[in-house]
Amino acid sequence: MNLLPDPRNAEILVHVGGALLPRAEARVSVFDSVVQGGDAVWEGLRVYDGRIAELDAHLQRLRDSAKTLAFEAIPDNAVIRTAIFDTLAANGMRDNAHIRLTLTRGEKITSGMNPRLNQSGCTLIVLAEWKPPVYSDSGIRVVTASTRRNTPACLDSKIHHNNLLNNILAAIEANVAGVDSAIMLDVNGFVSETNDTNLFLVRSGKVLTPHADSCLPGLTRRMILDICADQDIAATERNISLTELYTADEVFTTGTMGELTPVLEADGRRIGDGEAGKMTRRLQTLHREWAWRRGTPLPN
Repeated sequence: MNLLPDPRNAEILVHVGGALLPRAEARVSVFDSVVQGGDAVWEGLRVYDGRIAELDAHLQRLRDSAKTLAFEAIPDNAVIRTAIFDTLAANGMRDNAHIRLTLTRGEKITSGMNPRLNQSGCTLIVLAEWKPPVYSDSGIRVVTASTRRNTPACLDSKIHHNNLLNNILAAIEANVAGVDSAIMLDVNGFVSETNDTNLFLVRSGKVLTPHADSCLPGLTRRMILDICADQDIAATERNISLTELYTADEVFTTGTMGELTPVLEADGRRIGDGEAGKMTRRLQTLHREWAWRRGTPLPN
């Protein structure tokens, strides 16, 4: 039997298509679009002390992604919010939980790629687990993947879709190298993001992050830029080369799954002093205060 990272997750209830089901029974049809072609969109949400961080922004991005992919009969936000709140309540989760919110194009009448075969509307999945941030506050090591991040000319990264093979191939390279994550470059050789997070650099007290052209414009990324503006910390979005990353004073990643994580080493080069820097620590604290304070309260 596989050991779960948190044994409490063995007994969770999962919302699938309108019903709360035990973990062992939570599944979709083999005819569902997510099975047939990874044809689905998703969001990761985190629960802090009775609040969901950036819930409205996550739901808007989910709808934007579904609209871009021409989903039919997208459930309205009230329906999705109720499903999320019901799932958390059923599992007794009010803190230190992560939600994988998925909306598929739905079940097909027969196997195939064409959306015309979808005639039943979308499938909504709310998977809430007891899950701390995936990376340690003490930092991670990364390598640069040979797999390039999708260009908007091929598949726009602003669509938060479930076809994650591009990222998975980069993750495999990180696994083979024995590190925590992989940096992905865009087709022009500039730093884009990692296989699962956005990237930030700190140079001479200034915060830098790549343009959101070939990377997901993450909501935690946006939160950090907003915090920098609020705190009068100079922050700029621009093209960043690997040389700049190697020689940065600090590097950190951002994402709902990992929050803010220092990067200590990239491709064998030590970043800064090889430990979390002052700006990273400051932004870690500010981010947690920001996320907790501005989150959507759960019903009592």
